[in-house]
Amino acid sequence: MNAIKVARRFIETDPANESAKILAQLVLALEAERSFELITLYSLDYKSFQLAMDILKEWRLDRYYASKSKLFDLSLQVTELESGNAAS
Repeated sequence: MNAIKVARRFIETDPANESAKILAQLVLALEAERSFELITLYSLDYKSFQLAMDILKEWRLDRYYASKSKLFDLSLQVTELESGNAAS
């Protein structure tokens, strides 16, 4: 199971838990592309800290694939535009 799903279940199970709050803040900061104090992660227990690291890894990877997908879409549009101009 991926870290993002694990985090969601963890936060849903006990949203008042301090670790859940920190993980939620991390996710919100990543989504909004705003800063997050990394020192906050040190207050997590080891399992939650590891989950935070896994979230960061997955988020980075997902972001890479999103950028790759956007590049593919743009490339496809340009190719189709060229094909349309050549047919005219």
